[in-house]
Formats: sequence, C-alpha cells, structure tokens
Amino acid sequence: MRTKDDILEQIEAEGVEFIRLQFTDVLGILKNVAVTPSQFERIMAGRFAFEGDTLFNDLGVYDGYLYLKPVMDSFVILPWRPQTGKVAKMICDITYEDGTPFEMSSRRVLEKVVSEIAEEGYMAVADPQCEFFLFHTDENGNPTTITHEKAGYMDVGPTDFGENTRRDIVLNLEQMGFTVKSSHHEKAPGQHEVDFIGGETLSTADDIASFRFAVRSIAKRFGLYATFMPMPLQGKPGSGMHLDFTLYKEGKNVFASEGDNISEEALAFMAGVIKHEKAICAFANPTVNSYKRLLTGDDAPRFTDWDTKGEKSSIKFHARNEFSRVEIRFPDSSANPYLTLALCLKAGIEGIRKSMKPGKPGSKNAGKLPENLKEAMDAAKSDKLVKDTLGGEFLDIYLMQKSSEWDRYMKQVSDWEIETYLVKI
Repeated sequence: MRTKDDILEQIEAEGVEFIRLQFTDVLGILKNVAVTPSQFERIMAGRFAFEGDTLFNDLGVYDGYLYLKPVMDSFVILPWRPQTGKVAKMICDITYEDGTPFEMSSRRVLEKVVSEIAEEGYMAVADPQCEFFLFHTDENGNPTTITHEKAGYMDVGPTDFGENTRRDIVLNLEQMGFTVKSSHHEKAPGQHEVDFIGGETLSTADDIASFRFAVRSIAKRFGLYATFMPMPLQGKPGSGMHLDFTLYKEGKNVFASEGDNISEEALAFMAGVIKHEKAICAFANPTVNSYKRLLTGDDAPRFTDWDTKGEKSSIKFHARNEFSRVEIRFPDSSANPYLTLALCLKAGIEGIRKSMKPGKPGSKNAGKLPENLKEAMDAAKSDKLVKDTLGGEFLDIYLMQKSSEWDRYMKQVSDWEIETYLVKI
C-alpha cells in the first residue's frame, strides 16, 4: 500500500506537473479533472468538490456536491505523455463532504460486494480479455468506421495494419504496471484483442477503465480512433470482454479440478451466474448495439448455458487443475466493469451459498440471452439480486437513463426501414 509521502516523493523526483483525477459515472464512462501538484495536499484531505449530478449525466437527479478521494495504489505516470512536465493519473472514490462513501458510485458497488464475500472467506480474481476496433479519423479528426486493412484472426503484418499501434499499446501498458499476457489481431478488419492479468476484482475493474483510456490515447497518436463499441461493422464479428474468474478460499482455488472433474463450487458459481444472466446483461451489454453482437452468433453466445469446450456458450469452464477458471463470455467491451464484475461475483457466490446446479454442459434449456436492451432492462427490474447489489435508487436511475436511450433508438427511422418498406408498402 502506497502512502501520500511515497507519491509526493515520486511527483518531485519525476517532475510530474499534472495529475488527472479519474472516476466513472453511473454508466461506467470515465471522467476526470486535472490538478497540479500544488493541490495534492488538498486533494488527499478530501477537499476537492464537484457537482454530484456529473455522475448521472446532469439529469437533475442529484443536487449537491460530492468529493474525490484518490486511491493511493492507482497513482501512475502516463508514459505516452511528454517526459518534460509529466502527467500522472489516479483513480478516485466518491464521498460525501465528511468522507463517508457515496453509495451510488459504481466503484463503491463493487467494493461492497468484495467486502461482503471476504466476510465469507472468499477472494475473487478476474482476468479480462478486451477487444476493440481501430478506425481512421476524417480530415477533422472525427472517428469513422473506415479501415483499409483486410486482416483476420491472428494475421501478421503487412496485412495487419494495426500491429505497430497494438505494440505501442502493450509497451505503454507494461510501463503503467500491467502484465500483458498476449495481444493479436482479431477476426474482423481493424479488430484487436489485448489480454492482461488482472487481480482482485476491484483492481481489475480499475485496470479495465485505465486500459480503455490508454488504448484510446495511444491510438490517437497514430492518427487512429479506438472504439469499444460492440458491433461497429455490419456483418462482421463484434467485440466482447470475456472475464476469467478464479475464486479463492483460505488461499486455495475452489474451482480447482482433477482431470475432467469439476468442483461443486465451480458448478454452483456458474449456476448462480446463469440464473441472473439475463438481468446482468443490462450492465454487461448496456447498449442498443450490444445485442447486434449477441444476435450474430459468430463466437458470441446466444443462450444462457455453459460448456467445457467450443466458443458458443455464455460461460465456459477451463479445467486446468489448480489453475482452473470460469470464463464468463457474454459481456462486451462497452460494459461498466465495476457493475459487471459486482453482479457476476454476487450471482456466483449466491450459487455457491445455495448449492445450485447449472444443468448439463451444452444444454440450451436455461433459455436465450436477451435479444435487445429493452428485454435486458425488464429482466433487471424484476431481479432481486440486482436490486440488492446496486440499491433501489441506483438501479432506478440507471434504468431511467437506459430507457431514455432505448426510446431515442426506437424513434429513429433507419436506412434499412426506408430500403425495405418505402417502395413495397
């Protein structure tokens, strides 16, 4: 655990001139404010106030000020910024003026779940597999969906036009303290994947937020735009964000397998997630566009099922003896990492508490994943675990924003509708 003095020492030694204080809103979108080192003492004393409704996209649902409390271990210098007048960043908790945690912060939601399962002796680790697209920008620097490459899965240069950008992303991430397992071109043109070793789930969520920020920032240096939109190209595979969970108790992996056997805890954890999967989709697949990825069937799951092989199930168990893990495959790259990890973890632990059974591997009997955002929201509204995890007020505000998004989508007249119906009807 780093101290304030450690950070002040590094600020002075490294010549840091700006510190970006970062936090996420209710939808998991990263926000930040920059301060100079002269303000660091005030920040650490919890005296930096901001308008609380910023967390809720200025909808007028919260009237008052909230405060930023930096997480000490999240301090890192941004390696892609100038080496003269360096810039650092810190992830922040949200509090009231007296330092009490603000319960409707996404990070706080996950923090509470982590504390709750710790009381039962559990500690969860999650490793993410993050996919994204790199596109060209137009003459004004605005993003497009244009890529001139035709590379496919694990192709190499010169076919893979993005390998230099991806290499720079990996090198910068490692300078930030990430341990990158692998990186490669994905199936769609312009699509890439970077897998890194996470950690305890709260730090993993922080890392996912930092990862997205780094990828976008580095891509911009190459004149490209990085997007985590799940399905930007029609007829091509979309971007997922698979999460590999390992659960420990008394230092031992409770998912550990012997041969083809699967532990009761692993089966129960998967069963718990399957039970609440449709509701979790409202947070793990939070956009109208998310469901176009799930409906393609191209390595994207369609059913609430599990398996030990293949790439179509929503949950996959990897039997690796003491390294066994549960891979949750339905979340996509637009997911709020804090809420997604919180809900998957809470659902899995409920499964263990209740000794749930997930059914036979490869069985589609559990049902289909939601086919659109409205279906997912309806499932979330009626799911007690979701409400208990997020809190009723937080859930209502989240669903209000998503309902507005759905309504705006439904009011649009698409090119497809014009092409299909205008002449025929």
